[in-house]
Amino acid sequence: MAQVTDASRIERTVPTIDRLAATGAKVVILSHLGRPGGRRDGAFTLAPVARCLEDRLAAPTGFVPHTAGPQVMDAVVAAEPGSVTLLENTRFLPGETANDLALANDWATWADHFVLDAFGTAHRAHASTDGLPRAVRTKGGMAVAGGLVERELAAFAKALEEPRRPFVAVLGGAKISGKIDVIEALLPRVDALLVGGAMANTFFRAMGMETGTSLAEAGKTGVASRVLEAAASRLVLPVDCVTAPAIRAGAPTRIVDRAEIPADEAVGDIGPVTVRLFGEYLAEAATVVWNGPMGVFEIDDFARGTVGVARMAADVADRGATVIVGGGDSAAAARAAGVASRIGHISTGGGASLDMLAGKELPGVAALSGRRTSGDA
Repeated sequence: MAQVTDASRIERTVPTIDRLAATGAKVVILSHLGRPGGRRDGAFTLAPVARCLEDRLAAPTGFVPHTAGPQVMDAVVAAEPGSVTLLENTRFLPGETANDLALANDWATWADHFVLDAFGTAHRAHASTDGLPRAVRTKGGMAVAGGLVERELAAFAKALEEPRRPFVAVLGGAKISGKIDVIEALLPRVDALLVGGAMANTFFRAMGMETGTSLAEAGKTGVASRVLEAAASRLVLPVDCVTAPAIRAGAPTRIVDRAEIPADEAVGDIGPVTVRLFGEYLAEAATVVWNGPMGVFEIDDFARGTVGVARMAADVADRGATVIVGGGDSAAAARAAGVASRIGHISTGGGASLDMLAGKELPGVAALSGRRTSGDA
């Protein structure tokens, strides 16, 4: 029987669900899992999520193996006030990701009000996050943020609108193309932008350096050059790297200066000198935003940089700094380093947090009653 392996996101929505159920509301939950491509796939059923919820909620909880249509309406009508009902994976329906109006209107036939408490989906204009709240509002209902989403928005607003300084951002991950909007949005705001991960290799190439067999975006060196010119001393790149003939467990590694990356090896992590350099910036910071690992941290030989940043972020949080860690890999790294409980705010949304950092509007938030996010967030 399938089990939920990481219940952290579920657990962070429990207070909102319990609060709604305690008022006597019939709580109906829409959610998704994986990318089943708009068709029913048993590998992505939410039945295990229903069992996980049942173990954590104070309210009686049920699961409906349908996502829309008369079966759902019947289940909602039959539900007792104060109960919780989880519907089957919204992505089993092609209309979900297409933001299909007919699907949104079908859900709105039984929904009096809408609560968004999944920050990780707020950056997507899907039927359940954009179409449904708008349909609910059209029929006179309210569409509001839940407690989790309110905390996410407040945390990012605190960091981005009037940050305490020095303000240091740490960005990692694979591709500069996926974070160029974030880089360009953050540069005018931060006192230092520390870059690690494979995206640093593209900057190395733009500087005319050898990157060996490392992951790098040759077509983005022009973008990297423009960023380097605009950033001046605020952009801080690795000064040494951990390389190996192959990025795999057990591969022989070496620590090299960034100007001495072997032509037949790949960069898998930032080096110890860089960890200390980044630590100097973080030690002085009053606001820290971190999104993306410094290397292939899933492999122990290439995890020291990411774990080091996580521990230093926790140290500065202990001293009273505002620290926000983006979702996904960064959150996993904080947990792996054993410091998650010391971080001020760990976001539940990787893509949504990136869009917030880039100053983009989040469709799921913009669809709520009286709420908008914009480039001035």
